[in-house]
Amino acid sequence: MWQTLLTPVDLYCERLGPELWAEPVNALTNLAFLVAGLWGVREVRRRGTGIFAEVLAWWVVAIGIGSTLFHTFATWGTVWADVLPIAGFTLAYTLFNLRRFLGMKWGAAIAIFLAFYAVSGLLTWAVPDWLRQASNGTTGYLPPFLALAFFGAMAAASGNRAGWYNLAGAAIFVVSAICRMIDPLVCGSFPLGTHFLWHILNGLMLGVLLAATARFGAPK
Repeated sequence: MWQTLLTPVDLYCERLGPELWAEPVNALTNLAFLVAGLWGVREVRRRGTGIFAEVLAWWVVAIGIGSTLFHTFATWGTVWADVLPIAGFTLAYTLFNLRRFLGMKWGAAIAIFLAFYAVSGLLTWAVPDWLRQASNGTTGYLPPFLALAFFGAMAAASGNRAGWYNLAGAAIFVVSAICRMIDPLVCGSFPLGTHFLWHILNGLMLGVLLAATARFGAPK
């Protein structure tokens, strides 16, 4: 097991070997997450939006730390440091939307939460292998995109301006996903690849979501 966790992985164009510092740009651009998260912490505290909102902001910092570990060490073990904070933030932010932006009680919020992720998980599972491979595995991020678009539209329709921030985040996410997908395709002409743009744009996207959290997410 430990041998498997320590096995090097090479998933991105910039990395050419198993060395510790073989993805310097991919590693350093995780600063976008750290900046977004720390800015979010400051805004949440300044506006008094509460503990739930501050936890989300610190979660973005954790995404940056986990992704830095992965792009520095690049082993199957550090893959989890990259993936788990992203998954956790996605789920927590969805609950935040349901509770704070849409004003649902816990019972309704949890029921819709479970139903939504059951459907989006099924859709992701149903993606054909050729599309999963052609997208460089980016189809695995379908649930967070759908959550931003779906609950953003619901919040906007209810009159909460946070919904428009979510929809803006979804639009940024589309561009960042394209950058992630084409990374292996540009290696021949652009050895640096485009994965670093995935980091920068997602840092921007998370900053937009934290702005919504700080401005419109205070407990009712």
